[in-house]
Amino acid sequence: MLYVKGRPETKEKQKQRRKNMADFTTSTTTKSAVRKLAAPLADVTTFDNLVQGVITNNPFQCVAYNAQGVNHNPVERSKQGYTVRVVYQDSDAKTIAVTTVRAPTIASFTSTASLIVADTAIATALGGTPVRDLANEKYAASLKCHDANGEIYFVNFSRDQVTLTSFSDEAIRSRVETWADTVAALA
Repeated sequence: MLYVKGRPETKEKQKQRRKNMADFTTSTTTKSAVRKLAAPLADVTTFDNLVQGVITNNPFQCVAYNAQGVNHNPVERSKQGYTVRVVYQDSDAKTIAVTTVRAPTIASFTSTASLIVADTAIATALGGTPVRDLANEKYAASLKCHDANGEIYFVNFSRDQVTLTSFSDEAIRSRVETWADTVAALA
């Protein structure tokens, strides 16, 4: 029983108060699906070829569209990021320091990695030899796709998984999965 200003609230008032409360109701149901890769993608070139291949070849049969007066391609890269990781090792090859830098493009990722490894001032300050930690570098890209049924959904790529988000039609998942089954790197 609820108390209001020191008095118990009647059951009638409780019912009325609940009746006046707004509830959230489900208007649509969106889904997500994840495909974990058996092995991480080998390098940034393999990653980029995979992502660019989807944009260029449109294997999900997406369609161009216009939103608020702006024309959009069927598949667009909506965001991306690449993390360079450089470890500094002492004379026994023990890691004594780590540098990571997140770059917005592959070009900046590549040039930043080269600059960090070549920077003797940083190496001297940290007291070690710089070595790229290629196995622990990260890559991520999100593709915005417009399905023929009008749905906009996202296919998110990382080095170790592909995630399909914001879709409701199972035919979309089926098309993405069918494509992924044909790509050896996505096993």
